[in-house]
Amino acid sequence: MNEEGEALAQREIALVDLLDRLLAGGVVITGDLTLRIADVDLVRIDLNALVSSVSAEVPSPFQEFEYEELA
Repeated sequence: MNEEGEALAQREIALVDLLDRLLAGGVVITGDLTLRIADVDLVRIDLNALVSSVSAEVPSPFQEFEYEELA
């Protein structure tokens, strides 16, 4: 590893800065969790999440909810 790579590896990053970088571009979290006892699957959880910042310039993917539709 060169000197620049070592300097970056030892650099401390604040949690706020890390979250800012992740949310600016978005991050996808995926995972599987299985609770098994005696080779019997009891609980299985599949996680798929997209985490991103909210911007007024980007339209919402969700429809606006109209209360009149329920009346």
